[in-house]
Amino acid sequence: MEALNKELEAFSYSVSHDLRAPLRAIGGFSNILLKDFAPKIPDEARRLLNIVVSSATQLSHMIDGLLEFSRLGRQPLSMYPADFNNLVKQILNELHSEHKQRVELQLGDLPPCLGDPALLKQIFTNLLSNAFKFTTQTQHPVIEIGSRPGDREHIYFVRDNGIGFDMQYAERLFGVFVRLHSEREFAGDGLGLATAQRIIQRHGGRIWAEAEPNKGATFFFTLPAAT
Repeated sequence: MEALNKELEAFSYSVSHDLRAPLRAIGGFSNILLKDFAPKIPDEARRLLNIVVSSATQLSHMIDGLLEFSRLGRQPLSMYPADFNNLVKQILNELHSEHKQRVELQLGDLPPCLGDPALLKQIFTNLLSNAFKFTTQTQHPVIEIGSRPGDREHIYFVRDNGIGFDMQYAERLFGVFVRLHSEREFAGDGLGLATAQRIIQRHGGRIWAEAEPNKGATFFFTLPAAT
């Protein structure tokens, strides 16, 4: 199984990397047509070319995400005790500046865990970004970050009172490019939760979710306790 996973990761990386050159050509030449031959292009052809450019840009972002996702399986881990309290405060400040929405934050104590600091930051960044995004339509958004300390591992959670989801789709949440809501409703590439799961699994932990439509969602994950 380990050998098969490595082959799949190498295949994903190779395919994603090889797709970039023709994709750049499609987007680049379409832009040239729009800029250099604009007076000669009928309105309908211009509309279609704009769709091509937009689709090429979207696919390029997806490929970048897939390449980054593939690297997670090969990237060596640098394990250190991580202070989540300061890390989460830093992420929240960044997200507040980005989203500019009023959110009630409830931050509990987060005991230190053992892991790769850069990758651990990515876990909370992805989960908190989703919490901000899926509470944009909530009248009084609340996001809670907390933990349940243990001896060998800690359980951390990110809870929101946003749009939520039906639990019958819970198993699909962590798949690559899986989206439970359309891009028209909420922007995203469908890689955030898959990336978080990959990082957590590499640290020997697990991740799961509990939710209800229009009543928010809670994401739990475990990581080894710092000794």
